[in-house]
Amino acid sequence: MPPASSPEATRDRILAAARAEFARYGIAGARIDRIAKAAKTSKERVYAYFASKEALYRLVSAEELTAIVEATGMDPADLPEYAGRLHDYYAAHPERFRVMQWGRLELDPERTDADDPVRATMAGKLERLRQAQKDGLLDRSWDPIDILVLLNQIAASWAGYLDLAPADPAEREHFLRDRRAAVVTAVERLFPAAHRS
Repeated sequence: MPPASSPEATRDRILAAARAEFARYGIAGARIDRIAKAAKTSKERVYAYFASKEALYRLVSAEELTAIVEATGMDPADLPEYAGRLHDYYAAHPERFRVMQWGRLELDPERTDADDPVRATMAGKLERLRQAQKDGLLDRSWDPIDILVLLNQIAASWAGYLDLAPADPAEREHFLRDRRAAVVTAVERLFPAAHRS
C-alpha cells in the first residue's frame, strides 16, 4: 500500500471520492470541490490528475465495469445463471449500478470513442453470443444485441427498486433470493441454458 502522501495514494483517494460522488449526484451534479474535500486534497490537485470531470467519470466507470465483468463472468451457454449473478452483484452494490447508469443518461453517445471500455465490453460479449449461436448453444433466431440488452435489463430490473426490499436483514435476504429466482426463470424462458453432453 502506497504511503498516504504519495501520488498513488492521492489518486486512489480521488477515485474513491469520485465514485461516491458520481453514484449520488450523477455526472452533471457531481462537484469537483466536494470530491477534493472528500479525498483530502485540493481541487487543483484533482485537475492535475484528471483533465476534466468527464475524464474522471470515464475512468471511474471503466473501473466499475471491470469489477462487474470480473465478478459476474458471462457464460453464453448459461445465460440464466449469469443473469442471477448480475442481479446479486447489483443488489450488493447498488451504488455501482447507479454510477454506470449515469453515463448512459448523461454522456453523448456520439462523443464516445470507439475504444470506450463500455463499447469494447459490449462488442466482446456480442461476439461471444454470436459464437454460441454458431456452436448451437443459443437460439440463432435472436439478434445478439437483443439477447444482451434484454438479459441486462432483466438482470438489473430490481437494482432500481431495492427500496421495496424489507429492512430486516433476514427478510431482505429472503426477498432478494426470490427476486433472483424470478430473474433466472425469466431469462431461462427466453434463453435456456444449453445442456451439454
